[in-house]
Amino acid sequence: MEDVNPIPFTFRVIAAVALLVLLVPVGIVVLAGLNSGEYLTFPPEGFSLRWIRNFFVSPTFLPAFKLSFGLALATTLISTFLGTLASIFLTRSTSRSKEFLRAIFFLPVVLPGVVLGIALYVFFIWSNIGLARSLTGLIIGHVLVTMPFVIATVTASLVDLDLSVEEAARSLGASPIQAFTKVTLPLIAPGISAGSIFAFIVSFGQFELTLFLSTPNLQTLPLAIYSSLRYAFEPTAAAAGIFAICLVTVSTLISTRLSNLKKLLSRR
Repeated sequence: MEDVNPIPFTFRVIAAVALLVLLVPVGIVVLAGLNSGEYLTFPPEGFSLRWIRNFFVSPTFLPAFKLSFGLALATTLISTFLGTLASIFLTRSTSRSKEFLRAIFFLPVVLPGVVLGIALYVFFIWSNIGLARSLTGLIIGHVLVTMPFVIATVTASLVDLDLSVEEAARSLGASPIQAFTKVTLPLIAPGISAGSIFAFIVSFGQFELTLFLSTPNLQTLPLAIYSSLRYAFEPTAAAAGIFAICLVTVSTLISTRLSNLKKLLSRR
């Protein structure tokens, strides 16, 4: 008689329920975006690509999507660079202040987005340096929010890194920069890739902070969807959500493929 362990089955049930909770809202958005009716309703009255086509000619949603994509891309590049440098310092530094700096770096994750948005807006106004309600100020705010995710993933990769490999490269004549770029960087590349994808997704969907730092000319996709649901309530907002879901899904799949490819090349 086989012994049945109930713990794995319980975990499978919990995982299935959690997955269902995550996927049901996504499915509702997709079906609402394919609705053939005049208003955003569920269940849909029928299925049509009318609102998908309307998204591509919309003077609101398409520019907002492009702005969110460009903003997320710029934020990802800056957050990945700064977050990687911060991770290296926090992992290898012997300074007593590194724990304080770690708390400062992760503070934007702990603080509510509304509080952080108000604080940044007041600071930009008070400093009078022209960052309030500007694209540069918006990028700075998004970098502060997304950089902790890069620091977390890259730090996890650096903690498991065997420093003797880098020391061996140094002993063979490699400079510190060469040892880092040719030995350390390829080993922590999966952590950097994961952190950059997290940064992109968080920046693309950031709402609370963007609400305080944006202007009518700098309306991101979350703000455009929010405004549409307040006044128009048409299915174009759900259609825009479909493209946002597709973008996040594609970026996650690309990150997974790149990580697997790097692991395969490292084994060879």
